Formats: sequence, C-alpha cells, structure tokens
Amino acid sequence: MNEQSNRPNRQAAGTQQHFAERFGAHPDGVWAAPGRVNLIGEHTDYNEGFVLPFAIPHHASVAVRRTADGVLRVAGRQDVAGHGAVEVDLARLVAADGVRVAAELPGWARYVAGVFWSFGQSSREIGGLTAGYEIVVDSSVPIGAGLSSSAALECAVAVAVDDLANLGYNRRDLVLVCQRAENEFVGAPTGILDQSASLLSEAGHGLFLDCRTRVSRPVPLALAETGLQILVIDTKVSHAHESGGYGQLRQACETGAQILGVPALRDVGVGELCDAEAVMPGQIFARVKHIVTENQRVLDVVALLETEPFDAAALGELLTSSHVSMRDDFGNSCPEMDLAVETAVAAGAHGARMTGGGFGGSAIALVKASEADAVRDAVVRAFAEAGHAAPDVFPVLPSAGARRVS
Repeated sequence: MNEQSNRPNRQAAGTQQHFAERFGAHPDGVWAAPGRVNLIGEHTDYNEGFVLPFAIPHHASVAVRRTADGVLRVAGRQDVAGHGAVEVDLARLVAADGVRVAAELPGWARYVAGVFWSFGQSSREIGGLTAGYEIVVDSSVPIGAGLSSSAALECAVAVAVDDLANLGYNRRDLVLVCQRAENEFVGAPTGILDQSASLLSEAGHGLFLDCRTRVSRPVPLALAETGLQILVIDTKVSHAHESGGYGQLRQACETGAQILGVPALRDVGVGELCDAEAVMPGQIFARVKHIVTENQRVLDVVALLETEPFDAAALGELLTSSHVSMRDDFGNSCPEMDLAVETAVAAGAHGARMTGGGFGGSAIALVKASEADAVRDAVVRAFAEAGHAAPDVFPVLPSAGARRVS
C-alpha cells in the first residue's frame, strides 16, 4: 500500500484517539470521505452536463458514537483552543423548519448538522437519526482550496450515520442527501459533482458523470503507468461557494437557457453558439459559451482516456483550453490562478487549468513525473517574484471513495 492510499487509515487513528480524549469513550467507528480534483467539466454540473472528477487521497474523517440522549455533539480535532463540542437538539434539527438552526452554528458544524437535517427530510426511520450522536471531525483536505473539503465532510458523516442508523441508502441517494445539505441548509448553490466524486469514485479512475441522468462510470486514469503526475497548485486564495460570485454565474447560465428556450445549457451544442450569440447580451453569451464548449471538452477527454495509450499532449491541450475558457468567458479566475497555469505550462507541463468553483482555490497541472519538481519550483518562484503568498504544490493520485476505515 503506497503512502497516499494509506493516509485515511493513519488519520483515523488520530481521530479515534481524539474522540476518546474528548468524550471519554471509544467511538463506534471511523468513516472517511475524500476531497476531489475535477479533471475537467467546470460549472457544467448544475447545467445538467458532463463532468470528470476523481477522488484524492486527502480525506475528511469522522469518529462517531451513537448515544441515546437525543443530542448531536460535534468537536473538531484541530480545536486546540479547548472549546467545547457544538451541541444541537436532534429532534429540533430534523424537523421541517430545522434549517433555522444553521444560523446558530459555526461554519464547519453546519455541514455536519446539515446532513442530519437532510436525512430528516426524506428518511423512513427518524428514530435512528434523533437517537443522539457524538462526533469528532478531522480533515486533511485543504480548506478553501477548491478541493471540496465541505463535500468530503458531508459524505463522511452521511456514510457513518447511514451505517449506524441502518437507514439503507445507496450511494447515489447519499449524493442527493449531501447536496441538499449544502444547498438548502448551508446555502451554497452547488451541483452534484463534489458529492458524487467523494461517494462514487474508484481508485485509479476518474468518474465520468452525466449530471442530468446521474449515470456514471469509471474512466481509467493511468498516471503512474504512463510516467505522468497531476500536481495540485493551491494558490492560497481562499474561496467559498456560498459567496455571491458562484450564485451569479449560476444565474447567468439559467438566464441563457431561458433565452434559448432549453431546459438547461446541456441541450445546446457547439454548432449552435453562433445563433445563440445573436439573441443574448454579451456577458450572458460568454457564460453560455464556456458551458457549451466545456461539455464538449469533457466528452473529448473521456474519449482520449479510453484510448490506450492516451495522448498526454492532447489531454494537456484540452485542460489548458478549459482554463482559457474560464478566464476569458466565464470570469471566475484570478491573477494568482492565471499565473499558476501560465507558469506550469511554460515550465513544461502538458497542460494546466483551474479546478473547482473558481475565484481562488487550486489549479492542476498534468506533468511528466520526471519534470514535476521543475514545474513545482518554477511556480513557487513565480509566485515569490509576483509578491504572492507561497503556493502549496503536491501530487495526487485517483483514489477510492467514502468508506469505513475503522
């Protein structure tokens, strides 16, 4: 077992120990769910299009014990200041109006509580939800880096509660439970990409997902076998999905679909863009153009990866083209992100692009493994010369989805 694949098990031991110190008992188990990198397909998910993410070795883990007092108690392992656990009455939380509880909770605790609330809106067995739970949260997914730290936390909690309360949800239904928690409880208008990647991914593969039908399949992503690496470049420019920029982009896409008279931008082909440009404002068209061309890029990347051996240079060109589209048409890049992408490509990467919702976060670069250090050093040097905070640059491998680890 390599270092990256063993990370959740090592993390689980620390989470378990912290649980015992916090609550004076042993947890019933530890569950982990990964963050994700979106290889390509940005903002296409809520437009009912196509995406191709993969899970990464960085995980959120939760140590959980079911109790009988009707209270949810949640503590973070990184709570070095010694604050007490956040406590929520579960009967109140899972009630129809329990979303009001969100405003009373610190940001990270909303994602945990939101999963219980979401289960409560659809579960057949409310008693199992309101019994009582003690939870310690830990995460190695960088927060604000565009790697879905929030979805990882939601998914870890969801698989734990589903197991302990015997709710009987399948993984695809858990995707919707977690998405609803993020959309309606936390207030972040995301699609199903992040939760799908965290719950459904397989090691060594990307997840090709049709966001309209929710049908997915694994796509081989043979990096090590072909002498390649994917580097994550965390720009340290933090972002949050519940902030206004993400919602404004989503609204622009919905407006474009309304103008064109289609259910979603998924229904518009690249060949229809010229006609679309003639009937809508310039900025709305630019947003539409990104989504339509990005959907095609996802299909092109899948076709490449399913051809053995795949053409790394062609894949890189599609990644860089995706970034140019986000920078010039979708308007969700930033100077640090553009510098990361441009420097990585100039230093020898096959291609690079922003990954995640945008306005900060991380870029990815497809590089030859033998040139990874040179690309990393070039990016770090360029950030220093520009006066930006030092980026964090690290390789990731396609990893397995959420699971019980202890």
